[in-house]
Amino acid sequence: MNVETPQQEIIENESANNLIKNLKYDVQFENKTQYTITSDLSEITYVGNQEVVSMQKVIAIFKDENGSILKIRSNEAIFNNSNYNSTFKRGVDITYMDHIIKSENLVLDFEENIVTISDNIIYEGIQGLMKTDNIRINLLTKDIEIFMNDNEEKVKIKSK
Repeated sequence: MNVETPQQEIIENESANNLIKNLKYDVQFENKTQYTITSDLSEITYVGNQEVVSMQKVIAIFKDENGSILKIRSNEAIFNNSNYNSTFKRGVDITYMDHIIKSENLVLDFEENIVTISDNIIYEGIQGLMKTDNIRINLLTKDIEIFMNDNEEKVKIKSK
C-alpha cells in the first residue's frame, strides 16, 4: 500500500487518559484517493506497536481518484492508524451519490480495498428499496456483491 503520512489535528486534550475531543485524521494515498475520519470524542490506545483509536460520533469521507465521495456516519468506530482500516458500529449511515445505506456495521479495509457492510442493511436508491444481510464493495473496481447470510434466504427488493 502506498500512503503518504497522515495529518493529525488534536483540537483539545481532555485528560491524561488519552481522551481527545474533535480528533481528525487525513490520509492521502498515492493513487490520488483521500480518506478523512473525524470524531467528537476519541481514546487512543496501543495494541502492540499499533495506534488504535476508539471513536464516538464519527464522520468519515473516502474520496476516490475521480472525486466521487463515500460518506460514512456512525455512533462508534475503531480506527487503526497503522493501516487506516476502520470499523464503524451502531447506527451506520452511508451516502454515495444518490444512494443511502443504513446498517449496524461497516468495515473499511484499505489493505484489501474492500468495504464490507453488514447487519440490518436497508438500501434506498433512485429505483427502490432493498433489505439484505451483506454488501461488499471493491474500492478499485467498484464491483458490488449483495448477499444474505443464509443461502436459503433472498434479498428483498421493492422498486418505486
